[in-house]
Amino acid sequence: MLIVHELLSKIRITSNSNNKLVTIHGSLEDLRCVGIGTDAAVFQYIHNPAYAFKLYADDKKEKVQIEAKVYQKLKGSLFFPICYAVSDRYLVLSFESGITLYDCLLQGIKIPYTVIQEVEEAQRYARASGLNPRDIHLKNVLLQNGKAKVIDVSEYLRQGNDFRWEHLKKAYKEFYHIFEGRTVPYWLLEMIRRWYNKKQYDSIEKFLKFSSDIKIFSRKKRTGKVLPKK
Repeated sequence: MLIVHELLSKIRITSNSNNKLVTIHGSLEDLRCVGIGTDAAVFQYIHNPAYAFKLYADDKKEKVQIEAKVYQKLKGSLFFPICYAVSDRYLVLSFESGITLYDCLLQGIKIPYTVIQEVEEAQRYARASGLNPRDIHLKNVLLQNGKAKVIDVSEYLRQGNDFRWEHLKKAYKEFYHIFEGRTVPYWLLEMIRRWYNKKQYDSIEKFLKFSSDIKIFSRKKRTGKVLPKK
């Protein structure tokens, strides 16, 4: 781990405005970037790939200890990664293989309903542990050997419900049969994501209106009518 610590010390992460992904500065020699978020980037040491190192941006370092506390409370659950160690800049986590639900849609890989149920079970475990599971979305859930693995628990100590998972579950039930087994265009997923984030659907009622709009869009797509521009 000392070697990895020295390698990570040569890397600097900076956050960006408007909820954009972080920027990585420095050499990635012997490290492989396996994930980039709005607060941190995740690396693998190529000579010991069993571990993942979540390195936070300089102005987000206070979140390291917060997330470490969350992992301590989640200890023992198979639905979440394991946190092995923590420093002032990064977390040492178990590397979790698999494909995100977002990439499943892009590649036409079937997402079984059991995965949705397992995320619900993971949420129940987190709540029973005194946490508030938030920010659960398509890029924060892995399909791992046919089962769900929930990653990125950094917001589980925050208050309030962001409704993201409730809306995703609703969308799965309403629309997934349309796309199941088919590749979903990247531009379409990104358009829906932008619509959703721009509107900030903080209630089921607002999301139902959004769902109605998507249904109309999907119907136009199936009937071959002119689609809205990207």
